[in-house]
Amino acid sequence: MTVGAGIRLINGKLLVSGECILTGVNDNVVLTPVSTEGPIDGAFIGVKSDQKGSRRVFPVGNLQGLRFLSLFRFKMWWMTQWTGTCGKEIPVETQFLIMESKNSSCLQPEGREGAEEEEHYIVFFPLLEGDFRAVLQGNEQNEIEICLESGDPAVDKFDGSRLVFIACGSNPFDLITDAVKTIEKHLQTFCHRERRTIPDMLNWFGWCTWDAFYTDVSAEGVKQGIESLMKGGIPPKFLIIDDGWQSVGMDPTGVEVKADDTANIADRLVDIKENHKFQEEGSVEESVDNSKSFRFRHLIAALKEKYGIRYVYAWHAITGYWGGVNPNVPAMKCYEPKLAEAIPSPGVESNGICYVLKGIILNKVGVVDPEKAYEFYNDLHEYLSSAGVDGVKVDAQTSLETLGASRGGRINLAQKYHKALEASVSKNFKDNNIISCMSHNTDTLYSSKKTAVIRASDDFFPRDPASHTVHIASVAYNSVFLGEFMQPDWDMFHSRHPMAEYHGAARAVGGCPVYVSDKPECHDFNLLRKLVLPDGSILRAKLPGRPTKDCLFSDPTRDRKSFGF
Repeated sequence: MTVGAGIRLINGKLLVSGECILTGVNDNVVLTPVSTEGPIDGAFIGVKSDQKGSRRVFPVGNLQGLRFLSLFRFKMWWMTQWTGTCGKEIPVETQFLIMESKNSSCLQPEGREGAEEEEHYIVFFPLLEGDFRAVLQGNEQNEIEICLESGDPAVDKFDGSRLVFIACGSNPFDLITDAVKTIEKHLQTFCHRERRTIPDMLNWFGWCTWDAFYTDVSAEGVKQGIESLMKGGIPPKFLIIDDGWQSVGMDPTGVEVKADDTANIADRLVDIKENHKFQEEGSVEESVDNSKSFRFRHLIAALKEKYGIRYVYAWHAITGYWGGVNPNVPAMKCYEPKLAEAIPSPGVESNGICYVLKGIILNKVGVVDPEKAYEFYNDLHEYLSSAGVDGVKVDAQTSLETLGASRGGRINLAQKYHKALEASVSKNFKDNNIISCMSHNTDTLYSSKKTAVIRASDDFFPRDPASHTVHIASVAYNSVFLGEFMQPDWDMFHSRHPMAEYHGAARAVGGCPVYVSDKPECHDFNLLRKLVLPDGSILRAKLPGRPTKDCLFSDPTRDRKSFGF
């Protein structure tokens, strides 16, 4: 069987441009040509099977002797990189795989003995097909496996002919771009980054309240943070009011789950309006209508009028809050929420359960009826917009994959929620002002058409010295894949910190927003002046920062070598 780009299955071998990539290919593995026109000629790998089940694993073939880069989810929320040369080294939850072939001795092209060595690359993109999501993984026999999941025991039938897209080319970056554009035409459920509207906030310096205040953020704290930066001649032009502004509470029978100063994952949303910390009485002169209530809109009006803030974003989780919404309070009943058990996939569990996932497993999640998702988002965003908020940072997005049981599965739920979310953002905010966060599953990537900015790695952890190299490397390698969908956001950092110059230099070449989470009066203005112009704008690279080609198959977090962007 031969399809586009010289991709063939013959005698139990997967051949690409005449080279053997996989051996011992199973008899039920099939190749299907691409039926839609695209910038690259590739093929789909699938399987023939009469088996039913909401989770199935199918061996494809044996991989040995090829350098690869895998991007896999080490947490439910985030990807990172892994490199290797054989099938058993491919991690579970691999969502992107690229291999390098140089016609080495273990991969002699048929009929080309003695030919000059040529370098080319092969990409594997596990896809969504119907109600199922595919990922790659290895086994102890050095086989690449396809793992299929629906997330709902009642959803157990699948086609299986177009599970993984495969293509090859001589330039790895062009290959990846062309492959994603071809997949875009095939799935028609997402758009390539080039077709999305990039929000203007990326071009300005910003400040985020998270590491400065965590959930103790208040109206007064926000003003202190902005004033502190302005006194040093570094005017922030966008602001993210992170977790801590919402009205939330824990059920009487809830189990508190939190780390250090961070949020209680057991809390649920009880109202779409801001909490008491933003409703304290303020001075009349700061109020736009001379009322005594110092609400969100009074704060935001003051920030824009007095301090010249251009964009204000407010944080919320995709389910409202970490624990969803409270089904028992009057303000939430109109969205018909129900408590749902959070069920992580076995692959996610095997890579480790973080405290956030532990929290939603212990306490369940209050899930808005998918048919009411737009109404919920529209009410929330309409309220924020009326207060002067310009956009939202939407967190914990991959939690949806745990909530698909009895809701048609994880893909069905993700597509309904993301359609509703993006429709509400388009209606209520200008310039596509949304940041996608904790969203590194392909359920999200292949189901979002408009969102144009995505957090590209796990958090900046100011108190964890070992995290910083891992953070920068993960962002750079993840951007190889994520950068085809959205503009990567390399997260906030501290300007006064032992690793501040390291983080600042990385963001200078990352094509990402530049924003800090400094505590008030705790800044390094000399460093910030290297990144921020006097008017608060930044010099931002237009394209996502990625590792250079010679570093693609090296892992600087493990081989003690440096890498370049």
